[in-house]
Amino acid sequence: MVEMFKKILKMNLLVLFSALLFSSSTMANTEGDKLIGFWFTEDDTATVEVYREGDAYFGRIVALKNPLYADNTTTGMPGQPKVDLNNPDLDKQSRPIVGLNLLRAFIYIGDNKWRKGKIYDPENGKDYDCNIKLKDDGSLSVRGYIGFSLFGRTTIWRSTTKPS
Repeated sequence: MVEMFKKILKMNLLVLFSALLFSSSTMANTEGDKLIGFWFTEDDTATVEVYREGDAYFGRIVALKNPLYADNTTTGMPGQPKVDLNNPDLDKQSRPIVGLNLLRAFIYIGDNKWRKGKIYDPENGKDYDCNIKLKDDGSLSVRGYIGFSLFGRTTIWRSTTKPS
């Protein structure tokens, strides 16, 4: 009888612990999901869609202000869709900029902050460590850096709607 009681108690504790773990994870995701949506980059040249996969957040370019190379471009591709020409990996230089994953693997840490992610800069083909903070005015502070956050650059992104 005592053994059966211990078994039931262990099972109840396991269920309770699992429920607590799941609910705190769900609450963190709900808070972190404030990042999900569409954002104009600082210079309004791109629209980025932020989405979640599992517990991590990602962002891809879904629209460009000027999606095609200009007629006077030095790329040799006037009128063609812009591609990842500055990527040092030759195999990736033909990737279209629209659809490119710009933000990768951000984790929500609370207090409207996402950390441990990477940001890709198609202007120079480089990846940077990155932190994101949702500011009180609803904009994003996106800080890319190498090594230490002290040595980096911050841009401000504005919320927008899905491009048509």
